[in-house]
Amino acid sequence: MKSPLQKRLESGKTTITAEIMPPRGTDVSTAIEHGKKLKEYVHAINVTDCSRAIVRMSSLALCKLLKDEGIEPILQMSCRDRNRIGLQADLLGANALGIQNLLCLTGDPVRIGDQPDAKPVNEYDSVRLLEQVASLNNGIDPVLKELPDGSTNLFAGAAADPNCKGFDGLRRRIERKKNAGACFFQTQMVMNPKVLERFCKEIAEPLEIKVLAGVFLLKSAKNADFINRVVPGASIPESIISRLDKASDPFIEGKKIAAEQINDFLSLTQGVHIMAVKAESSIPEILNRANINLKQT
Repeated sequence: MKSPLQKRLESGKTTITAEIMPPRGTDVSTAIEHGKKLKEYVHAINVTDCSRAIVRMSSLALCKLLKDEGIEPILQMSCRDRNRIGLQADLLGANALGIQNLLCLTGDPVRIGDQPDAKPVNEYDSVRLLEQVASLNNGIDPVLKELPDGSTNLFAGAAADPNCKGFDGLRRRIERKKNAGACFFQTQMVMNPKVLERFCKEIAEPLEIKVLAGVFLLKSAKNADFINRVVPGASIPESIISRLDKASDPFIEGKKIAAEQINDFLSLTQGVHIMAVKAESSIPEILNRANINLKQT
């Protein structure tokens, strides 16, 4: 059985995804409420896995809770915090819980998080994790010849950064991920349509990969400056920062910019992936501004 996300992407239809963060604690009510509201606007919801090396509830746990609410989850899995046995166990567990969609990530370095003295694992990187998923899907046991209790049925994707300055290296990395089993790619935030166009025409299209372009909600010029300083690979143009700075209401302007990007990016890719950190409730408004109707896509 294919997941609804897999069926949609394979059909070639426009696909909209978004992401939410698990709580830093045990109260999941806000996260679940975000998920319920987004259900009417997106086809699937990513659940981040301690992004930026900051501890939050298990992505797997929140994905299961969203699944129970009839919401299509995408489990983000970082290699930073678990060795191969831990990753293998979580993959088997996710499949048993009916969570099929997976985004394989190497993970942000521990040093940028709020527990910089924690010990990173990184026995696998995203490519090796993708290979592990493919192996389990094929019924191959990590030690024995075959899984004695059944294979997995996981739909794995990976991340891509079109802003990467080493374009030949980026092409090789994307090719490795595809060959390892990546069935779709969600990109990091993109602020320049020309950057995305080059990525699509020179890498994605020749490799025949499905791309969901990353749209990031900027809240102010200060917010944009901060992201440029601390987020690896971020490249927010001065023109956008200036536009936010001059706006009478920067937050509303940020929503307008995100809506414009959605329309620009959908002419280049199969879909978009919307990131609105700590402002997930704004995603429906952004999609409405972009005139995106889930029933019409």
